[in-house]
Amino acid sequence: MAVPRELAENAANKPKVVLGVGGGIAAYKACEVLRGLTESGHDVRVVPTEAALNFVGAATFEALSGHPVHTGVFTEVPEVQHVRVGKGADLVLVVPATANLLAKAAHGLADDLLTNTLLTARCPVAFFPAMHTEMWEHPATRDNVALLRSRGLVVTEPAAGRLTGKDTGKGRLADPREIVDLARLLLAAPDSLPRDLEGRRVVISAGGTREPLDPVRYLGNRSSGKQGYALARVAVHRGAEVTLIAAHTVELPDPAGASVTHVSTAQELREAVHAAAVDADVVVMAAAVADFRPAGVAPHKIKKSDDQPDPVITLDRNADILTELVRDRRPGQLIVGFAAETGDEHGSVLDHARAKLKRKGADLLVVNAVGDGKAFEVEDNSGWLLGTDGTETPIPLGAKAQLAAAVWDEVAALSQD
Repeated sequence: MAVPRELAENAANKPKVVLGVGGGIAAYKACEVLRGLTESGHDVRVVPTEAALNFVGAATFEALSGHPVHTGVFTEVPEVQHVRVGKGADLVLVVPATANLLAKAAHGLADDLLTNTLLTARCPVAFFPAMHTEMWEHPATRDNVALLRSRGLVVTEPAAGRLTGKDTGKGRLADPREIVDLARLLLAAPDSLPRDLEGRRVVISAGGTREPLDPVRYLGNRSSGKQGYALARVAVHRGAEVTLIAAHTVELPDPAGASVTHVSTAQELREAVHAAAVDADVVVMAAAVADFRPAGVAPHKIKKSDDQPDPVITLDRNADILTELVRDRRPGQLIVGFAAETGDEHGSVLDHARAKLKRKGADLLVVNAVGDGKAFEVEDNSGWLLGTDGTETPIPLGAKAQLAAAVWDEVAALSQD
């Protein structure tokens, strides 16, 4: 049956992603990546290794992608699949990338459809490793990773956690949501993950703090933590050593490759950030920190009673962590602040942001206009980057990873000055 013209044109306009699947136990997670990409409007062709089909059958990949699945170079020979698949792709992902696949890719071996595709692709290529810790840390694997990165290919850091059997350690596949986010970033900005932060120690705060009123209530805010986590993910994949101080988030997985400390209140976040910032090269305050906290915390749940007057809550001011960081910074340390602003009768979003940058003394201020579904609790973001030299760089609406990449572009530029 012929494909309707409208459907064919729609498919032709979608970004074309090749999803290579290696033969590791984490291959089942490639199905989640596949679903995430197709549901977000991408045309995905799955190219597994023969070993991968021992973990996930071809029928599953075909049902989720809408494309036939092959592993060898001698299928559909007249179509020259081993060349056509890679040349027609906008992005190639390898999920999971086993030690064997990394070795083959590094040394140009091509004995199946996936490894042939890797040689013919002229688009961004990203590997998401998954293997036992000993395999990831082996000198041969580390050399292969370094060689691939030196050629401009993206090899991400694996997560730490439960592996197969009772083993735990570094080598776990990154969360599928993180992989989808990075795929969107590479499609929108192919050069967004250079290794220009290698050797840099970065501290990032994220999420919203909560100030307890009683055992069940708190003062909080609408921050989801997604922007701070995006900053951490992109910094890791650009080579930085990342410490993430995470307040409350919307159940986000810890970014692969980052060291994460979870906190709750503004005071806890303050202590954790100051401790981590002692030897940091860059500190990014992306968390939404409460300006005030209750002067006292009720030991029992505050009851609503018709016989008693309504309770009066007295607030104490929390410390201004960004101002303290600027005051205490060591020579050469860069401080990046965030400002969630709304316009009012006293000025526009940018008017308030300019005043805040001058008042705080940070090197860079990331400004978001908030309200009406903007910035908080959404997947995309936009804003401006304000520099102390008066520069104001607009960031168009896009995935939060894109805004993160723009921030790190500016940080890398400032680090070279």
